[in-house]
Amino acid sequence: MFKKILIANRGEIALRVIRTCKEMGIKTVAVYSTADAESLHVRFADEAVCIGPPSSSESYLKMSNIIAAAEITNADAIHPGYGFLSENAKFSNLCEEHNIKFIGATGKMIDQMGDKANAKSTMIAAGVPCVPGSEGVIKDFEDCEKIAIETGYPVMLKASAGGGGKGMRAVWKSEDLKDAWESARQESKAAFGNDDMYMEKLIEEPRHIEIQIVGDSYGKACHLSERDCSVQRRHQKLTEETPSPFMTDELREKMGDAAVKAAEYIGYEGAGTVEFLVDKHRNFYFMEMNTRIQVEHPITEEVVNYDLIREQILVAAGVPISGRNYYPQLHAIECRINAEDPYNNFRPSPGKIVTLHTPGGHGVRMDTHVYAGYTIPPNYDSMIAKLIVTAQTREEAINKMKRALDEFVIEGIKTTIPFHRQLMDHPDYVAGNYTTKFMEDFVMES
Repeated sequence: MFKKILIANRGEIALRVIRTCKEMGIKTVAVYSTADAESLHVRFADEAVCIGPPSSSESYLKMSNIIAAAEITNADAIHPGYGFLSENAKFSNLCEEHNIKFIGATGKMIDQMGDKANAKSTMIAAGVPCVPGSEGVIKDFEDCEKIAIETGYPVMLKASAGGGGKGMRAVWKSEDLKDAWESARQESKAAFGNDDMYMEKLIEEPRHIEIQIVGDSYGKACHLSERDCSVQRRHQKLTEETPSPFMTDELREKMGDAAVKAAEYIGYEGAGTVEFLVDKHRNFYFMEMNTRIQVEHPITEEVVNYDLIREQILVAAGVPISGRNYYPQLHAIECRINAEDPYNNFRPSPGKIVTLHTPGGHGVRMDTHVYAGYTIPPNYDSMIAKLIVTAQTREEAINKMKRALDEFVIEGIKTTIPFHRQLMDHPDYVAGNYTTKFMEDFVMES
């Protein structure tokens, strides 16, 4: 087992990893930018190393600084959390070169699944259902036109190196294809330095449902059932729940089997998710694979009583998994609390938290790194907390979330708490009748 783990991340996920490490008797090293000197992950780690100025490119994305921090503190492993370098093949390989265990996927696996066009080809070979469309990167616009006709409109153009909704264009008719092709490539080039595109059939009334998987270094994988992540704004998740209100036992079995098949086909090691689009007829299609821990992993932990961070560490240390699949025994919902103003088009709201009262009680979990007096820097993602509730049924979970949100007080900044409170009363959400298009018609009530 590892003696000391450096957490190459910040905020709540860094604190989350530190907590599990302490429970396992493993020493921890926090890294931080000058903007994060007062963050709780710095206070609770055994050691802390400043790795640069506020800019991510000069701190949390600066591989040489992170490797140097690991070497001077004698850390024998690095946990990357999510975001930043968690799915960076070069960083995974760099850790290996320096005899530091990267607690995550190998560089080869990240390359294989990180490029969406390559991932789709791999999944087709593995026998996992994929959305009809191009089999790889589209060569040119002439090829694009031909594939669109073969696939049938509407289609979705996607950046091969994409993420966060960048380089994506829905095209409903042939006359709009040229403009969409050009603008998507320009956006992708600016965001990722790569303008490769691929195409998929646009799935109407889709739900975004992902399957949590864990694989070990012996070729064995298992799944921990699904999470419904369909409530999104600009392709960014706002709230998640498990089990999905759209799921049936038969569909859960099929999707779980497909996810395990995908993981075992590539010899996946570590925690990851296989993400699917599910249409209104409950046909499911592979979308992408995330080779890291997810923001929304706590709801899975709550319904199956399973510490995913602990499992990541054990697998990285060479411990085999049991191989059995896990199914939800309870219902859990997570609300991402962002420092944003939902009444003003979700405008970011960094600044000093003057007052903070977090909710508690049975079945309420809070993952956060903020406190009263803490100043939220403007340099990073606006998520400041994750509120998770767990109950026997979905109805009970919604009522518990309402109560918890009513208790949650943050003053000094704007947050998305009012949005989530309204969401919990929305008739379509309460009925479980929502898709990835839900937020297009959602209007905040004053």
